[in-house]
Amino acid sequence: MSLKHDELPLPDYDHLPVGNLASRIHPLDADAVQQLLDYERAHGNRLPISQVLEHRLEALRNGAQPSGTLPEAMPELHQSAGGSPVSEATTGPKINPPSHGDPTNPAQPR
Repeated sequence: MSLKHDELPLPDYDHLPVGNLASRIHPLDADAVQQLLDYERAHGNRLPISQVLEHRLEALRNGAQPSGTLPEAMPELHQSAGGSPVSEATTGPKINPPSHGDPTNPAQPR
């Protein structure tokens, strides 16, 4: 039986950055990692993802223990662009383009 996205043992699995996968699957047991691997093979079948899952599954079967806890929210998926909001108090001074034209505007001569 194939699992659906919302039935997976790892929340937002499909949207998780590849670089974070190895640390996110550490709390999972072998059955949960196998479910992710089966889901990956049936849906995306991305080689780097499958390899990470296969290596973790092999480690668990060779005696490794799940460690850590599963986060409820994945902050890397909800990061803002960063920086502080712009307001009149935080904007810089107005800058006039140089007399020979604005180099970022191809319509003006340089």
